[in-house]
Amino acid sequence: MEITDIKVRKIFEGGPMKAIVSVTFDNQLAVHDIKVINARDKFFIVMPSRKNPDNTYRDIIHPINASFRTMLENAVIDAYEVELASAAADRMLEDQAAADYASEQQDSE
Repeated sequence: MEITDIKVRKIFEGGPMKAIVSVTFDNQLAVHDIKVINARDKFFIVMPSRKNPDNTYRDIIHPINASFRTMLENAVIDAYEVELASAAADRMLEDQAAADYASEQQDSE
């Protein structure tokens, strides 16, 4: 099974949950709501789950073996880090554009 797409849906600044991600396999199956968690200086993923009547949680979908889980976790965390870097670069460009605009406004006065 091949990962054909990873979309970082939302990034969070504070708290242990850092992102919500969707992963597509073989261009045929999408898994939504995979969470990227950072705890004890380690990133890991949490698969989508539902709450049971006894207030416990059960994964809706999950890897069956450790090697697939490791491959999925590495791919998702890599995609999160790329998206985080891209968002930081975008913010830097926006800040620079705002500073340039402010400078131009001051020069025209």
